Amino acid sequence: MAAITKGTEEKKGGIFSAIGGDRIVLIIAIVLIFVLFTALNKNFLTITNIINILTAASLVGMVAIGHTYLIIAKQNDLSPGSLAALSGVVVALFLQMNMPIWLAILLTLVVGALIGVFNAWMVNKIKIEAFIATLVSQMIVRGFAYIICDGKPVSISNQDFNRIGSMRFLNIPFAVWLMIICMAIFGFILAKTKFGRSVYAIGGNTQAAHLAGLNPERIVTLCFIMIGVLTAMGGIVFAARMNAGQPAANINLEFDAITAVVLGGTSFTGGVGDMAGTFIGIILIQAFNTGLTMVDVSSFWQYVARGALLLFALTSDYLRKKKRDKELLEASMKNA
Repeated sequence: MAAITKGTEEKKGGIFSAIGGDRIVLIIAIVLIFVLFTALNKNFLTITNIINILTAASLVGMVAIGHTYLIIAKQNDLSPGSLAALSGVVVALFLQMNMPIWLAILLTLVVGALIGVFNAWMVNKIKIEAFIATLVSQMIVRGFAYIICDGKPVSISNQDFNRIGSMRFLNIPFAVWLMIICMAIFGFILAKTKFGRSVYAIGGNTQAAHLAGLNPERIVTLCFIMIGVLTAMGGIVFAARMNAGQPAANINLEFDAITAVVLGGTSFTGGVGDMAGTFIGIILIQAFNTGLTMVDVSSFWQYVARGALLLFALTSDYLRKKKRDKELLEASMKNA
């Protein structure tokens, strides 16, 4: 129960809680990234480029919202990149069949939910570790994305649908607004509702949560469905931006999302994290990725840099866990 209490304490304060020491370090890191890349390319710190960073971050952000829930619940998902590609292809094919836009979008979201159910079934019913289960679905889903379109991009000629990708409000693209709205809604659910507390509880101590009357399998299933729907939604908007469904798109999307979530303070050991940290992590990783591109770093070295950033995130998570464990031990000794 101590682990559950600890996880609950970490999330108090709402969606955008008071800035802690780890959060300040991340904000300083973002500032340093902007200073460094602006010195290397004066166009980095411009309104246009900042909007471009937010737009590029929107799809990663949608996936990261779902990953925040999953990782807090001590689960993982390696299939979002494949699912985002499949969603773009599926909605494009539906539109080529002259299906109404609302129905094409709805059915594509159902596909995302079904992939989430499939992942949860592998984890809950046949007891495959989430990492392996979702690696399986990653390959299967990507394969279907290629099969249903014969490996070729599916163009979208429906201009009403394509406007979803180009429309702006206050000069900010719809994709960014969608990410922000979803982050606020799901951040509120995570921080302020019984379901959110249940996610923290099963991540902190699954056995204790079960004894307390919670149903861990049901909660895990809902988390997988959530990331499936959010990823499909992001894939739909991405297809509208590109005016096509592309089966080869969004490779390694899930790794950027996981890096952002862990950088933001969500622990891989479960029970700890919040949406505010995830948002900061998203901005950090996308600014980093955009900066590398703008200063003409080779794509090969970009892979190395992004891998190093993930290693840094995991190392930081390990150090934070050691600190939490030490504080918990000291508190228990004082109360003894």
